Amino acid sequence: MKEIVLTDHISPKAKRDILELKNRITHFTSGGEPEEAFRRFRLTRGVYGQRQPGVQMVRIKLPHGRITTDQLIRIAHCSDKYATGNLHATTRQDIQLHFVKLVDTPALWAELEDANITIKEACGNTVRNVTASSKAGIDPDEPFDVTAYGQAIFEYFLRNPICQDMGRKFKIAVSSSEKDDAYAYIHDVGLIPRIQKDENGTEVKGFKVVLGGGLGAQPFPAQLAYEFIEEQYAIPLIEAVIRVFDRYGERSKRHKARMKYLVNDIGLDGLLEKVKEEWPSLKNKEYWVQPIPLNIPEGEGAQAIELPENKAYTAWLKTNVFEQKQKGWYSVQVRVLLGDMSSDTARSFASIVKQYAADDIRVAINQGYRLRYVKGNDLPALYEALNGLGLANPGFDSTADITTCPGTDTCNLAISSSYGITRELEKMMHEKFPDLIYNNDIKIKISGCMNACGQHTAANIGFHGSSIKNGKLVLPALQVLLGGGYAGNGDGLIADKVIKIPTKRGPFALEVLLNDYEENGLEGEYYNDYYNRQTKNYFYQLLKPIADLSTVDDNEYRDWDHDELFKTEIGVGECASVVLDLVATTLIEAEEKASLAKENFESGNWADAIYHTYNTFITSAKGMLLSQGINVNTQHALAKDFDLNFGKEFYPVEGEEQNGFRTLLFSINKNEPSEEFATRYLAEAISFLEKTKEHRRKQLEENGEPLLQELVFGQDS
Repeated sequence: MKEIVLTDHISPKAKRDILELKNRITHFTSGGEPEEAFRRFRLTRGVYGQRQPGVQMVRIKLPHGRITTDQLIRIAHCSDKYATGNLHATTRQDIQLHFVKLVDTPALWAELEDANITIKEACGNTVRNVTASSKAGIDPDEPFDVTAYGQAIFEYFLRNPICQDMGRKFKIAVSSSEKDDAYAYIHDVGLIPRIQKDENGTEVKGFKVVLGGGLGAQPFPAQLAYEFIEEQYAIPLIEAVIRVFDRYGERSKRHKARMKYLVNDIGLDGLLEKVKEEWPSLKNKEYWVQPIPLNIPEGEGAQAIELPENKAYTAWLKTNVFEQKQKGWYSVQVRVLLGDMSSDTARSFASIVKQYAADDIRVAINQGYRLRYVKGNDLPALYEALNGLGLANPGFDSTADITTCPGTDTCNLAISSSYGITRELEKMMHEKFPDLIYNNDIKIKISGCMNACGQHTAANIGFHGSSIKNGKLVLPALQVLLGGGYAGNGDGLIADKVIKIPTKRGPFALEVLLNDYEENGLEGEYYNDYYNRQTKNYFYQLLKPIADLSTVDDNEYRDWDHDELFKTEIGVGECASVVLDLVATTLIEAEEKASLAKENFESGNWADAIYHTYNTFITSAKGMLLSQGINVNTQHALAKDFDLNFGKEFYPVEGEEQNGFRTLLFSINKNEPSEEFATRYLAEAISFLEKTKEHRRKQLEENGEPLLQELVFGQDS
C-alpha cells in the first residue's frame, strides 16, 4: 500500500472521503463487509473493477473536459506511479488509468486532489462527469460561453445528497450551439444555449432543455422539454428532475433503471408535472452562475501562416486548426488514436502547450484534445513540436478519426475487441480513402458491446462488439448500425441496427459502405440523407453477402489482436444498481445517512440536512422490507409497501388504509427547506430509525441470530 499524503491543498471534504475509502478497503479486505456493498461504495469513488481480476480502473473526473497543463502532468505522474503509464481519454471527457491496485487507490486519489482533480462520483449511481462542448468559449457559432455553466453544474451536484444513491447513473451535457456537438440529445438532461429578448427588448441568456435521452441496448433520443428557460433556472430545474428520478425511477431491474424509461413510462408531461411538485423543496429556486477566469495569453493574435510547400502541414492546418471567434487566435485540435496517450508524451505535450497556447486544454468527446489561443504565426512551430510527438496527424473529428471504447482490453462487459478493429478500419481508410480526413459529415464510432460507451448508436456508421454462433463454434462479430448522429436541424438521430457480420470482415464492410456512398450519393447529399433515401433494407441487402457464414475460415474464429479461439466472456457490469439482501448492512447505511443529516443540520445547511433525512427514512424502511423478503422497484412503491406491511405497527390510524409513513416521507416536497421543517423532519427520522432497529432486534432474538444482532447493533447509537 502506497503512503497517503494529505496536503493543505486538499479540501477537508476530500480528505474525509480519501480516509473513508482507505478504511473501507481495510474493512472489506479483512472480510468485514459484503462484496456487493463495497462495490457500490467504491464505484461512487471512481474505482471500477476491470476485466482482469485484482486490478481497478480509476476514472478521473474532468468537468466539461477542462484540464490545465500542471494537472495533465500530475495525472501522467500518477499513471507512472500507480498504473501503466497510459492516459485513456473517454467519450465523457474523463481520463482513465488502468491496472491500479485497490489498496493504492486512496494514495492515488490524494495525489490527484492535491492538484484539484477528483475521482469522486466518476462511476456508480451518481451524477457522472458533466460534459460540454470542447469548443466552449471559442466557438464562432456559440451564443455565449457555457464553460462556467458546466463547472457550476459539476460543483453543485458533487457530494449533493440528492444524488448519492440513485437507481442508476445520471448524465448531463451542455452544448455550445444548436449544432449540439456535445450530443445533448443522448443525455438525461441536455442544455443548448440560446439568447432571447425579453418584453423590454433586453437580451437574456438561457437554454433549450431536452430530457430523457440515453444510449445502451435500447436507445432513446431526448425529448424537448423547454424551448427556452432563463439561465438562473437551469440548475434548479436539473435538481428537480434528479429528485423526481430519485423518487420514481426503477431500482430493482437494472436494465430499466435509467431516466429514459421513466420518461417513457409516465410521459414528458407527467415528468414535468412532478418537477413542479418538487419545486417548493429546492435548495435554490434561482441559481446564478458566475463567470470563471479563463487562462488567456497576453498579447494579440495574428494571421495564420500557410506553408504551401509542406503538404502535411497544409493538411493539418485545414483539418486540425480553426480560427476562434476571437479574431487572430486559433484553436488547434489534437487527434489521438484510441484516446491513449503515454505519460511521457503527456508531459511533453503539456510543455508544448505552455509554450504556444493558453493553459486551458479541453478533452473532446472524440477522445482527442483541443488547444486554444494559439497565435497564427506560431502554428508552424507548434505543428513541428506536435509532429515530433506523433500528435500532428490530420483529420481531427473526421470520418478517419474513429471514436472507440477500450472493449475487451479492460472492460467486464465487452464482447469483442474495440481497439483491434479500430486500428484496422483506420488503416484501411488511410490506404484506400485518404481524402476522408477532410470529411466531417460521416462519424464512425465503435463500442465493445451494446452498452454504447463508444456512442455507436449516435454515429452515422456505428459498430458494436457481438458474437455469432456457427455450428458449435462462436465467431467474434460486429453489429453494423447506420443513420445516427446530429440531424442538422437541431435534432439528434439514433442509428438503426442493420446487420451482424464477422468482425474480421469489418474493414471490407466499411469499404463497401464508403464506395457505395461515393458512387450513388447525390452531389452535396449528407450521409444520413443518403441512408434515409436508400432505406435500411437497401443497406441490409448490400451487406448481406458479407454476413454469409458458409465461407468462414479459421482466422475468423479469432478476434483482432488475439491468437486464441474466440469465446464470449462477459463479466458482471460494474455500474449495476445493487439491492442488498443483507438487512444488517442496510440499517448500518441508514445510521450513516442519519449521521450526515445531523452533521448538516448542525452546520445550518437545512436543505442538505433534509435530503439526508429523507434518505434515512428510505434506507431504514428498505431494511425493514428486506427483513420480510420484500423487494421494491421505486421509492414510491417502497413507501406504499411499508405502510401495507408495517403501517399499523409504526403509524397506526383508524380505518383500513395505512399511509402514515408515506405522508410523513413525502412531506419533503411540500415544505420549504427551512430550519423549522428540518428540525421536525430529522427528529421524526431518528425516531423512525430507532423503531426499525428495535423491530429488527426483536426479530433477531426470535430467530436466534445473535451474530447478526451483534453486527448491526455492536455500537451504541
